[in-house]
Amino acid sequence: MNRKIILFTLAAFAASMAGQAARAVGEDTSEPPKKTKTTTQCKDGKVWDAKRNRCVDAKRSDLGDDILFDAARELAYAGQYENTINVLGAMKEQQSARVLNYLGYANRKAGRMELGMQYYKRAIQADENYILARSYMGMALVEQGRVEEARVQLVEIRDRGGEDTWAYRALLQSLGGVRQY
Repeated sequence: MNRKIILFTLAAFAASMAGQAARAVGEDTSEPPKKTKTTTQCKDGKVWDAKRNRCVDAKRSDLGDDILFDAARELAYAGQYENTINVLGAMKEQQSARVLNYLGYANRKAGRMELGMQYYKRAIQADENYILARSYMGMALVEQGRVEEARVQLVEIRDRGGEDTWAYRALLQSLGGVRQY
């Protein structure tokens, strides 16, 4: 009986570590964020504060970086790019790969491609293994017709252990679903 408990505990620990590793590798997010009151009730770029049970200005709130990041990601998926940028600006961790990556994404989607590319590069400089930034940068390169440079990012993602991730599959799809490396 003790052996079963030990095996179960080890399996649970391994699953937990795999989830943490995937998140550390680049927020491997194949699912869009669930809509919350940030996008269903809040206006003007405010975010939902569950403790206060109301919408608040991100820059004036005491919300933690993880809550603000999730709100920014939700706003980005909702196409609210300027609000995404404002919420990201309220975070303390301004130089983290995840913030720089989403600043790249929001700026690119808002039509500021070059600024977006600068943020992607800074995200990769902050963490060269942050494969989500490599994926989004690769997609931006495809949009610019710079397909060979996008393939370089696909190889980088693969070589950094990301071949079974959303980041890899999304970039591969942007490249027409054909591996040419």
